[in-house]
Amino acid sequence: MKYDLRSLMKNDGFVCPSCGKRHYGGLSDCRIGEGAMEGIPALLEKYGAKNPFVLCDRQTYKAAGGAVERILCHAGIAHTLHIVEREKPAPDERIVGEAVMFCPPGADCVIAVGSGVLNDTGKILSRMKGVPDFIVATAPSMDGFASGTSSMERGGLKISLPSKCPDAVIADPAVLAASPAHMIRSGVGDMLAKYVSIAEWRIAALLVGDPFCETVAGIVGEALDTCVKAAPDALAGDREAVSSVMEGLVISGLAMNYAGISRPASGMEHYISHILDMRALAFETPSDLHGIQCGIAALMTVRAYEKLAKYKPDRERALAAVRAFDPDAWNAHLREKLGAGAEAMIAGEQREGKYDPGKHAARLERILANWEEIRAIISALPKSGDLEAFMRQIGHPTSFSEIGVSEEDAREAFRMAKDIRDKYVLGRLLWDLGLPPEID
Repeated sequence: MKYDLRSLMKNDGFVCPSCGKRHYGGLSDCRIGEGAMEGIPALLEKYGAKNPFVLCDRQTYKAAGGAVERILCHAGIAHTLHIVEREKPAPDERIVGEAVMFCPPGADCVIAVGSGVLNDTGKILSRMKGVPDFIVATAPSMDGFASGTSSMERGGLKISLPSKCPDAVIADPAVLAASPAHMIRSGVGDMLAKYVSIAEWRIAALLVGDPFCETVAGIVGEALDTCVKAAPDALAGDREAVSSVMEGLVISGLAMNYAGISRPASGMEHYISHILDMRALAFETPSDLHGIQCGIAALMTVRAYEKLAKYKPDRERALAAVRAFDPDAWNAHLREKLGAGAEAMIAGEQREGKYDPGKHAARLERILANWEEIRAIISALPKSGDLEAFMRQIGHPTSFSEIGVSEEDAREAFRMAKDIRDKYVLGRLLWDLGLPPEID
């Protein structure tokens, strides 16, 4: 079935043929096309906004912010412009606080010009103020344009913070095609992660009862296919292809809204990326764009799943590994490797109790009972060799060493990823089976 972006954006949602629920996307307007920014004054009028707050950084002002400002001035629309001066603003309390402090009380709409960090900050700010939120995309670099959450670092922990689905996403292919190739690859890498996230969503539905929707999974799968097919031409500067990548990224964000959870779009690979971000925040270790890290981590995770599919579960090995597990020693390791961010992870485990022997034993029995179905889910993943070949074709890094992350740090990120949130991912399945990250 082909899912059309316009139909997916219906304000009354749609009744799902798979789960029977009515799914709501939340996004009302999406303008991807030549001259899309020229429609901003009409959109402001549609939402009753007369005094927008425009948020950019230095790079995004050059890419599109200046054009937005000229369009507003030409239309006689009063506005406030704030340019974040830091070279690489981080998604943390500082940029949110800066946006709050510079946004005037009378602002009745937020226009965030950029992609990841500015997009997420704009969504938080607009929710706080209770005003419409527009996003003017400057690069197809991640899949959160249309999602109702913001990926932020709070207290050293990378979290998905409930914020606001934007009211309008605006993207001019000329701007997108002119963005750095590394940022386009990042968007594609963020989409490659969906191979893993959908598989893990299915596994989690089997083992821990996560609600699964075949329709939403299909929507994400089609968005992924769209991005993969368009990626080579998009990186060659083709505007139609880069528009297709952007549309796929928007649809992926809508899918998270439909599901009400992030499962359709993120899994083990995203948590590996989050760990690297947390280490960079705490210790200034190397990191890269979120989507680049997710793409590499997706390949890493697919390789691990291929090894796991050849394994025959051993009940006694798994139970013995849990008896030998020392949570205090593990928590000390988290503190050493993650600094202050470890505390929120440790507190989360105390609430969730995933290391509780009784809970583990119950999960283990479900794993054993469903092992062949789990293997079938794994078999539907792309072959790691094919995935690596595609990544190399588009110039996407295939190892963390290519972005300055040591092999040891990558291995540690894989080990710690299971502890970021109470989401059942590969790291937890390996722990439940009594297996190390380097599967025997």
